[in-house]
Amino acid sequence: MSVHSSINEMQEMVGGEISTVADRYEAQKSKCGFCVKGLSCQLCSMGPCRISEKAPRGACGIDANGMAMRNMLHRNIMGAAAYSYHAVEAVKTLKATAKGKTPFRISAPEKLIAFAQALGIETEGREINDVAIEVADAVLADMNRDADEPSRLVETFAPEKRKELWRKLGIFPGGVLHEIMVNAASSMTNVDSNYVSLALKAMRMGIATAFQAQLSLEVIQDVLFGVPKPHRGYVDLGIVDPEYVNIAVNGHEPFVGAALIELAKRKEVQERAKQAGAKGLKIVGSIETGQELLQRYEVDEVFVGLTGNWITQEYLLATGAIDVFAMDMNCSLPNLAEYAEKYGVTLVPVSKLVRMRGVDESIDYKPELVEEQAEKLIELAIENFRKRKGKPARVPKRKQEAVVGFSIESILDALGGSLDPLLEAIKSGDIKGVVALVSCTTLRNGPHDENTVTIAKELIKRDILVLSMGCGNAAVQVAGLTSLEAQELAGERLRKVLKALNIPPVLSFGTCTDTGRLAQLVVAIANELGVDTAQLPIAATAPEYMEQKATIDAVFAVALGVYTHVAPLPPVTGAPELVKLLTEDVENITGGKLAPECDPIEAVDWIEKHIMKRRKELGI
Repeated sequence: MSVHSSINEMQEMVGGEISTVADRYEAQKSKCGFCVKGLSCQLCSMGPCRISEKAPRGACGIDANGMAMRNMLHRNIMGAAAYSYHAVEAVKTLKATAKGKTPFRISAPEKLIAFAQALGIETEGREINDVAIEVADAVLADMNRDADEPSRLVETFAPEKRKELWRKLGIFPGGVLHEIMVNAASSMTNVDSNYVSLALKAMRMGIATAFQAQLSLEVIQDVLFGVPKPHRGYVDLGIVDPEYVNIAVNGHEPFVGAALIELAKRKEVQERAKQAGAKGLKIVGSIETGQELLQRYEVDEVFVGLTGNWITQEYLLATGAIDVFAMDMNCSLPNLAEYAEKYGVTLVPVSKLVRMRGVDESIDYKPELVEEQAEKLIELAIENFRKRKGKPARVPKRKQEAVVGFSIESILDALGGSLDPLLEAIKSGDIKGVVALVSCTTLRNGPHDENTVTIAKELIKRDILVLSMGCGNAAVQVAGLTSLEAQELAGERLRKVLKALNIPPVLSFGTCTDTGRLAQLVVAIANELGVDTAQLPIAATAPEYMEQKATIDAVFAVALGVYTHVAPLPPVTGAPELVKLLTEDVENITGGKLAPECDPIEAVDWIEKHIMKRRKELGI
């Protein structure tokens, strides 16, 4: 079932007594051949249509390449919209905080000022809260910019050579919300059926998503909750103690979780939990919400760390040790009400996006109300503990230490304030190259997290440094690859660098939303070397991509000029001209390409060949 012993232990315990993701995947293993190849469409009443040699066009007349790329663009639209929603929530939170309406504060004023100055906002002699409001307004205005008006954020933060290329290709974007609108309209029946045009629109939307939504939301979250700095944390299911009131925060946004942590630090809150018979009250991080918190908060008497990625959530509830499962905007499974009933958990959506059958109560996040909303969640959790007190809980004992909290700033700190040590290590060959592991997790091409962990181990063994993000980050954290002990798994030359800097071989860089932050690092390295991003000895890998956010990240990486490995095979294989465009022809246009490969060792072979080719071209 999983590369992790804790998940296998839980699957063994609960398998047969309740439906698990492993059981349901097994039941769905028989796949429609047309769908797997991207050759089915249900958009209009003349469908569903399926393309084959005998029927090479849909009823409307669309061919295989147009159908498959249009299907991909639909997924990209959802991913861009999700990132944009998160960014808008961050903007609203920053503005409300600046007006004194939230329990949060401006924790990193220097980062806010630097961001404001980059956008041309006057900061000299101004109150920091006034600057914050203007920054919030500027970000929202840019996201809402007409698609025909060039984005200010892209103009400010994208590298010059890329901007020239994107203008030449017609993919320099306007506001991401308008790009989403254009693409949603374009991918209707009988509008844009040209696979090349659809692919270019996808890249344009990907650029807007990365430099507007992702970059802005992470800057704002740094401003509010602090810039991530390396520190030790704990991961895996063993972080949960059933003798405490436990609130797990699940999803992708840190806002409710951060408010809960601050509230739970109050003595009177802990006292109320003790009066209910608990040892106290703890906040437990789950998937990307937990990752956002883990990057910024020390594990202490209140915040216990991260349980794992999205596949672990059913097993977390099945421990019988969770009192409230607070679900924000992304990745809460539709059948969790069954788990809530069986294992005594109170489920609470904390985003207006999240609704599921069997869950009637929601506390939809609003920045101005978040303190009282967190208080309500604590009340529900304490009440739930009273009901489950004395009932048996089944929590695997394993927990893993991880070094977390790497960001551009903290990497620079580790390097002594300059990129020079990293560049020298790359030039000397001690570090062959850098790979961004930006991945979900899936059961499609093997046990949970197996491909991700295998690829990460193989890369570091070959002296390639890995930066991990997303659900794949939890995979390598739980597997121990973000610990200092993992230095011993690295190649001899990389190990020497790691020991000198006292860092692990896989750097925990955050969540999938950190793709925009990573782009900044790539741009900084390219600028330092005086080359285009496509010339760098770098690559991206998504060994277990799963959902719609991953697809928009992939097309952005290709637009940035990055070799991008993906697995499992994307559903486009029935469209030969589209496959050729994405895996070959686009390299001559942007310098990047998609590289599908399901065998993890072969995938690393190809990544290493690409890195060595780029090294040779740079003369290093």
